[in-house]
Parts: sequence; structure tokens; C-alpha cells
Amino acid sequence: MGQIQNILDEGIRGLEHNFITAKLEDLVRWSRSRSSWPATFGLACCAIEMMATGAAHYDISRFGMEVFRASPRQADIMIVAGRVSQKMAPVLRQVYDQMMEPKWVISMGVCASSGGMFNNYAIVQGVDQVVPVDVYAPGCPPTPETLIHAIETLHGLIETGELLKRRGSTGAGANVHVEAAPAPAQPIPVVLGAR
Repeated sequence: MGQIQNILDEGIRGLEHNFITAKLEDLVRWSRSRSSWPATFGLACCAIEMMATGAAHYDISRFGMEVFRASPRQADIMIVAGRVSQKMAPVLRQVYDQMMEPKWVISMGVCASSGGMFNNYAIVQGVDQVVPVDVYAPGCPPTPETLIHAIETLHGLIETGELLKRRGSTGAGANVHVEAAPAPAQPIPVVLGAR
């Protein structure tokens, strides 16, 4: 009865959206979220868990992602699995730049997200310094269930259109531009054996 009253009061605008009356923008976002093809960027042990996610037990084909693309021109989601070295960072950026628009990035594992235990000059301390990251999958290594949760989270963000709005306003994914931390105080040198 409530829907009939809405139609009487508001005309066609009172109808709830369905496949006939849905907005084209909503249909495009829905189809994008359910037909995404990942470009794999497996760099370390997290890549084994990413491969397990594509196996028969977890079956990510139910999310429309059964084919991991070897060509970045055919992919729209990059799953960065594992630590990124300084030498690999330009290659990662090149692959990201070759992907078609709109494109999204999942940072899989603590090493890809923050450098992990490798706090040294050779490892990038977070892939968000190289490409804009939309969803982080935590863990060392994250399980296939964690990656599936990250994929579902990304699909929800694609459907709402929030990511494209954020990209338009900030030029980044899930990253929020923050002020740089103040420089730490200089340590006081300790001289051993001095009296």
C-alpha cells in the first residue's frame, strides 16, 4: 500500500529502482564491481595465499574474478602481494599506469602495506608511496579468506561510487593525506668509559 501511495504522490519517481527504472550510473557501478579482472603482482610469500584464493577450494570466480590477467591492459584491479623493493617500485608503477581506467589497488599483507619487518633502505615502506591503495588486506601472510574479504570490501566501495569521488577530489585511493610527522629528537651520544 505504501508503494502505491508513493506512486500516486510522486508519479514515476515514487517507484523503487529495479532493472527497468534503475539509474544507468548505478547499473554501470554494479557491473564494474562484478566483472573486475585482477592483475597479479605477487612478489613474496603473500603470492602463495593469493594463488590459493584462485584455487577450487575458495573459488573467486563467484565474484567474477576467475581469470588473473597477465596483461595490465586487460585488468582493472592490481593485487600487490608481498614486499616491494626499491628496484621493483618503478616496474609496479609502470604496470599500474598501463592498466585501464578506472582501476583499483589491493595491498595484500603487512609487507606491501607498511614494509613489515623489513625496515631498511631496500624495501618500500608501503606500496601507497608508489600507487594509490584502495583496500588493505592485513596479515602476515593474510589468509585467502582475508583476501576475499578485501575483494568484497572493494566491490562494495566500487558500487557506492565512493572511490571515484575520492579519486576525483584527492587523486588517491584509500590514502588520506596527512601531515608529516615531526623529526625525532637527536639522540644524545653516549661515551663509554668516560668519567
